[in-house]
Amino acid sequence: MKTTLRKIRLPGRLRVEFAEQGERGGMPVIALHGVTDSWRSFEPVLPHLPPDLHVLALTQRGHGGSDKPAAGYLPADFAADVVAFMDATAIERAVLVGHSMGSIHAMRCAIDHPSRVSALMLAGTMPWFGRPPEMIQFHREQIAPLVDPVPEAFARDFQQSTLARPIPASWLDGFVAESLKVPARVWRDAFAGFIGDDFSARLSEIDVPTLIAWGRQDVFCCAAGQQAMLRLIRGSRLVEYTDAGHALHWEEPERFARELATFVHSVAATSATA
Repeated sequence: MKTTLRKIRLPGRLRVEFAEQGERGGMPVIALHGVTDSWRSFEPVLPHLPPDLHVLALTQRGHGGSDKPAAGYLPADFAADVVAFMDATAIERAVLVGHSMGSIHAMRCAIDHPSRVSALMLAGTMPWFGRPPEMIQFHREQIAPLVDPVPEAFARDFQQSTLARPIPASWLDGFVAESLKVPARVWRDAFAGFIGDDFSARLSEIDVPTLIAWGRQDVFCCAAGQQAMLRLIRGSRLVEYTDAGHALHWEEPERFARELATFVHSVAATSATA
């Protein structure tokens, strides 16, 4: 199935790149990557998705080939970009798939713009990235001091830390290359944004089907965080990847694609009978 890379200017905002595949009339699925990634974060998944899904993998502001403004790196800013992107591509409602930082933006979008979100699939997530002491320490000691050029070894170590098992070397090299496109100020501001904005008290406002995907070997998101997600988002359910880490969609892309497609099809079927 052909994947097309495009760029579009958001109404009154910035220009972003995105990859698109599938039938234009199919169920819209917008994929949101993690911090310092790009649309390529979902590149291993895309070939395994059925053509009846209209998939748009967005490169968010500050990342990859999208514009890199001087400000606007709070989750609410990213969520507003998603809605502007939907306006620009004539999409009324979509399933949002978010990995890590992208899951925060997906949840924020569902809270701030509920009429635009039909369902959520959240991978490598938790309700409060700013609470774990190890995350606070990592941000303070490793991210906050970053300056340009970001060292290649640092970007590689960061991406490697998301994995519990090896992936093809060419994939890892590509993900590292995408991280190196991100200026140090965006590393700092994006991390500060999703660590500093704890809106977990509002997760109960989410009222759409929600699938949470978690790798048991995730060094960032623990089991307790997944149980908290289930309590906070009513009707949500959890799928576990026993041997996968934080980047479970890189380690098991076929399974991730299969579960995403099954989830989207179930949402579409429910909507058709509602």
